[in-house]
Amino acid sequence: MKRLFAVIAVAMFALPALAAPGDVQRFPARGTATEQLRISGTTDSEVFAVVIADYQHLHPGTEVVYEDIVAQDLYTRYLHDRQGPASPDLLISSGMDLQAKLVNDGHALPHRSLQTEAVPAWAKWRNEAFGISYEPVAMVYNTRALPAAKVPHTRRQLLDLLRAEGAPLRGKVGTYDIERSSVGYLLATQDAQRGSIAGALLGALGDNGVVREERTGVLLDKVSKGELSLVYNVLGSYAQARIDAGAPLGIIEPEDYTLVVLRTAVIPRTSTHPAEAKRFLDYLLSPRGQQVLSREARLMPIIRGDGRDGDPARNLRPIQLGPGLLVYLDALKRRQFLDVWRSSVVEPGKK
Repeated sequence: MKRLFAVIAVAMFALPALAAPGDVQRFPARGTATEQLRISGTTDSEVFAVVIADYQHLHPGTEVVYEDIVAQDLYTRYLHDRQGPASPDLLISSGMDLQAKLVNDGHALPHRSLQTEAVPAWAKWRNEAFGISYEPVAMVYNTRALPAAKVPHTRRQLLDLLRAEGAPLRGKVGTYDIERSSVGYLLATQDAQRGSIAGALLGALGDNGVVREERTGVLLDKVSKGELSLVYNVLGSYAQARIDAGAPLGIIEPEDYTLVVLRTAVIPRTSTHPAEAKRFLDYLLSPRGQQVLSREARLMPIIRGDGRDGDPARNLRPIQLGPGLLVYLDALKRRQFLDVWRSSVVEPGKK
């Protein structure tokens, strides 16, 4: 019976295994090429390029191949292609539950160093998965479309706005499509565990014809253009980069609680260049690497306290890396959760 459940779980996550590859970019060595490193990551390639460039400044003999790919495809394509010549040496993903599953299923190499020892205990697991940055999850709104007085600062206020007379957000609110976005699925399950109004909020989003997208960038494109007034539960760092570039956006970290997602790194057991993968990971966790992530890539560094400190008004709630993330990856729980989500968000008339 245990074997049967394992087969079902693998089948569930293997369905999109033949998905099209992501955006692949090659960063040639700056000097004579002596090393190669293949990275699959969910961070946009234009964002991560500055990190790779700084690493190559320190290690000019390393050629880096980076594939920008969504979290679910990163997971399933790794399992499908892990014995092939293009198998990655390092997996960097905001889909921390899927990274935890790779560790749990024996696909990760352990790594211990001075740099990994500096990672807070809640942000690493088994010395095989490591948080490299943390991402507060926010509401993002168009400052031209939503007056400051109407901007919600808690989930209760968002619920009230969704239910307001005249339906000001009907067709103008967006969020992740959790059937396609593994990060969206993770956030939705975390809301369900933490928030007493999570069910009511889902229902109100469905009643307002919420626009559902797989990627953060698409949602932010739509709210930047005014096609949407507000998006819920998105990674705030991407929005901040757009604000800095002049987009009419505002970021709200919900005052009731603000989830924090880890961008995690795993070195797969099939890595062809494990020593280079470990060296790159140590760079990411070094003071220099953390500074580059913060200042250049606009990703909040993990080694700056433990993410629980600082301004208490932010009410940050980091999602702990570990076996607790596997609960909603169980095939039965996932199906049940998605059934409830569909009935509330996709087909609200059938509730």
